[in-house]
Amino acid sequence: MWKQVLRSRKFWAALVGLVYSILAVYLPQFPLNEEAVANGTAVLAAYILGVALEDGLRGKSQQQ
Repeated sequence: MWKQVLRSRKFWAALVGLVYSILAVYLPQFPLNEEAVANGTAVLAAYILGVALEDGLRGKSQQQ
């Protein structure tokens, strides 16, 4: 199961988002303003949802 998780594009996108958010919170001198963090988070969320939709549709077409 861990092998599947580590190969997942959604997992890596979520991990990048987590690191991005942690940098914004714990390193105030890091050159990210609130708008950049919000935009980056929105892009990552859209990517994760898009990949989930793609995976779901691929699984549905394979079942038929």
